[in-house]
Amino acid sequence: MKFSRQTTLRAQASVAGVGVHSGLPVTLTLGPAPVDAGFIFVRTGLEGSDREVQATADQVIATDFATVLGDRNGPLVSTAEHVLAALRGMGVDNATIEIDGPEVPIMDGSAAAFIAAIDQAGIVTQPAQRRFIQVLKPISVKIGDSFGEIRPYANGFRAEVEIDFTNPVIGQQNYGLDLSPERFRREVGRARTFGLMSDVARLWSAGYALGASFDNTVVFDDERLLNTEGLRYADECARHKVLDVIGDLALAGLPLLGAYRSVRGGHKLNHAVLTALLADRTAWRVVEGEAVRRTTRPVGEVGRGIVGGRIAAAYGPDVS
Repeated sequence: MKFSRQTTLRAQASVAGVGVHSGLPVTLTLGPAPVDAGFIFVRTGLEGSDREVQATADQVIATDFATVLGDRNGPLVSTAEHVLAALRGMGVDNATIEIDGPEVPIMDGSAAAFIAAIDQAGIVTQPAQRRFIQVLKPISVKIGDSFGEIRPYANGFRAEVEIDFTNPVIGQQNYGLDLSPERFRREVGRARTFGLMSDVARLWSAGYALGASFDNTVVFDDERLLNTEGLRYADECARHKVLDVIGDLALAGLPLLGAYRSVRGGHKLNHAVLTALLADRTAWRVVEGEAVRRTTRPVGEVGRGIVGGRIAAAYGPDVS
């Protein structure tokens, strides 16, 4: 983990594809943003004027099959996790994310296309120190047989994921990652979303996953992997869950200093743990990069400086 100055993108870069649930064509453009701006979605193509929404936990209005961000006038952008994971994973602090449709394009089901766009745009440093949310005590959430916890961690941010599917082809997998741009790019950035053929058929019949295909989803039946090209990693499913964690927890608004662990989790659990953390003003504080480098006990204001207003408890069906 580098405790340095804030960063943004040097220029704009665009990707185009379809939404995995809507099936609609969409173009997404990443671009620069000022110091302390964080990640800002700009929804274009609407009647009237463009609308902006900050990528923070209190702007989540639904998690039915995807994380949906919006404002008091309704939803603005869905399926935000992979592009947010790419920005946070590659060490970008501030960016605009302009999108001309209701859903971030699924691309190949991973963050690879967004990493390529970040590489094309370039990353530049800004004059302000990077700020972090430092986890001060463990926070845990249990939902059914799913368990999630975030705890203090001295070496930056770590994600640990355990999945346990009754499907024998997926089975039980574990993966852990100490986050850095190099490790994100190499180890989880190309891990694709996955699902079971029986679930895909159910989602299609319900009007979801209309843009899903073997080109953007790793699909299993009860006996085998159905994608003819095979897996990118033997444990690609667990790695993709780590990718989702990074994107979901990017909604903290600042990089986290802590270790997150999930068991049988997904977007619903990730959001629940983040919500619980931010709601407990004794569980975190904001620190600057120089303070982190100088001491193992950084000076910061406990529970102040990041989250104002409500923390939305918006939970729903969860898919990878």
